[in-house]
Amino acid sequence: MDRLLRDPRAWGLMLAATLTIMSNATITPALPGLQARFADDPNADVLTRLLITAPSLMVAIIAPFAGVLTDRLGRRKPLLAGLLIYALAGTAGLYLNSLQAILVSRLILGIGVAFVMTAQAALIGDYFQGPVRGRLMGYQIAATNIGGLMFVTGAGYLAAIDPTWPFIIYGLALVMLPFLWVTLPEPTAAMTGHDPSADNPGQSERGWQVTVTIMAIAAALTFVVFYAVPTQLPYHLRGLGMRDPQNAGVAMASMMFAAAITSVVSGWIRPWLGRVGTPVTGYLLMAAGFGTVAAGHTLGLEMLGMALIGAGIGMCMPTFITTALNVTPARHRGLVSGLVTAAIFLGQFLSPLASQPLVTHLGYSGGFYVGAVGYVILAILLILILRRKPRQDQVVRTT
Repeated sequence: MDRLLRDPRAWGLMLAATLTIMSNATITPALPGLQARFADDPNADVLTRLLITAPSLMVAIIAPFAGVLTDRLGRRKPLLAGLLIYALAGTAGLYLNSLQAILVSRLILGIGVAFVMTAQAALIGDYFQGPVRGRLMGYQIAATNIGGLMFVTGAGYLAAIDPTWPFIIYGLALVMLPFLWVTLPEPTAAMTGHDPSADNPGQSERGWQVTVTIMAIAAALTFVVFYAVPTQLPYHLRGLGMRDPQNAGVAMASMMFAAAITSVVSGWIRPWLGRVGTPVTGYLLMAAGFGTVAAGHTLGLEMLGMALIGAGIGMCMPTFITTALNVTPARHRGLVSGLVTAAIFLGQFLSPLASQPLVTHLGYSGGFYVGAVGYVILAILLILILRRKPRQDQVVRTT
């Protein structure tokens, strides 16, 4: 057993990370039901899809400011405040009676997500360093996807009863609050690079700003394509004759299960693949997955394609944040965590705006084929841009 898993802080961070996948994808199986319930709204088709990505818009706007606050005020206060906002806004869909009101609640939910995700990412950089940090990021993405597997599968069953019931799941943030209060102490000034008397207070890799920028752009583009899955998959399956909302839940679960496995593996193989080889491998897996989803006509093939997509995102996601944290001075971890978080969620928000015109003109299968080509292009671009970077990340000591 990895000694890292004996650290209660690691478990607290992994638990907090499960909230990020819950913020958007949990209500995916409920989208067709919500659209039918509010069918009298002429914009129901667009508004229901925006319910998935609305939190992402607020995260993209708020996360950099949340990052600055976590650098100035500490990590715990933003984290715990974010949990409360998350629970209150996330469950609001249970009782709100219009798509517009639910959309507003989803925007407020994004504020909570921004504080939770930024603070917990900064804590990873504070508590751990070097290869341990990379392994924890892999475990965290695994926890995120295992949580997502349970949440989305459960949401599929709840949505079959009532399309508003999946909003209940957001209340789990309140259940997590006491455990996170105990297991995630405020880091010392030496850990965060604010103690000038400490040794090596915030060393960084030369040119870290450029590396962080590249990682942020790559993350944004990755999620522009990736989030066609939760926003378009339920409708794609209905077009194939699979109208039961549980089918979307099962397909999403296969993706999250595969992502959980590969994200753990990525922490161990990343030193060999490097900061370029790891995301490129992920892009090629996702390209294969999008192609399989586009070509498939049975639930089994759709699940296979989703599993390939999950395997790919499990390789990519830890790389973006780990690379950014590894090269950044300790005193700027909150800001950098916020910037990468903002990039990820900006990509999520823009995704339906990019994918909806494609599926309108090319159909759902055509849209997924375009996504496959997009990931091949991203792999090529990343190789060209970072081909002169070192094969392995420079380990940065910040404590």
